[in-house]
Amino acid sequence: MLVVRIDLHAHSSASDGTEPPDLVVRAAARAGLDVVALTDHDTTAGWSDAATAAVREGVALVRGTEVSARWRGISIHLLSYLQDPTHPALLAELDRTRAARLGRARAMVDLIARDHPITWDDVVAQAGDAVTIGRPHVADALVARGIVPDRDAAFVELLRADGRYHVPHYAPDGPDAVRAIRAAGGVPVFAHPGADARGRIVPDETFEVLAAAGLAGLEVDHRDHPPEQRERLRAIADRLGLLVTGGSDYHGAGKVNRLGENLTQPHVLAAIEEQGSVEVVRP
Repeated sequence: MLVVRIDLHAHSSASDGTEPPDLVVRAAARAGLDVVALTDHDTTAGWSDAATAAVREGVALVRGTEVSARWRGISIHLLSYLQDPTHPALLAELDRTRAARLGRARAMVDLIARDHPITWDDVVAQAGDAVTIGRPHVADALVARGIVPDRDAAFVELLRADGRYHVPHYAPDGPDAVRAIRAAGGVPVFAHPGADARGRIVPDETFEVLAAAGLAGLEVDHRDHPPEQRERLRAIADRLGLLVTGGSDYHGAGKVNRLGENLTQPHVLAAIEEQGSVEVVRP
């Protein structure tokens, strides 16, 4: 039986991954993937290079974006697949969110610098060519300075949402973000909705609100979801008629997550393609 390996969640250095888009696609090929999605935070800047690499490396590419949003004070992320990258309403939201992320990062660095030897120039050096600059780049600067041993420690010790250095940032309300993605011809999937180790997660009734706005699916199979959480989310998806996806949330050296560690079924990808407005890039 032919097995098609599909990973619908990966990041490049266009946001907070450590590898440029073409190398993410190359890594996907070496990991034995048939399909990979590039879903950088709040940007489509990596799409072109990734598409060129997909043809060269023999891996199909699903072009997407991980859109920042918020619901009742809780941060949520929506994976937008196959949207029109020029759609003005969605572009405006992404631009506003990126600017807010940047401002938040600078404000957090100012706070941290009162207690630790870090500067904004340190963060810029770590961000490189990233279009979306945020807390992961602050974490990398903290690591480079020897203040913490790795990104995970930075988020646990200094960058956590309930910590003394936390600064909130703008993000659209979840239902509004879902509607903006749909207006752009995209297919919105709730990323790692049960990852409670990252902070507060939304209550069950939120899924009904988002589904009514046009949510297409839930990312159930994710490293941050233990078996009981996956069972809970599958039941919600089944009840609401939502797609179930899986992905690695790959960030290169930025996380321990490995390409292909969680996968999506081919019939789910087919449903996403049917709903999206741009084509999957195939070699």
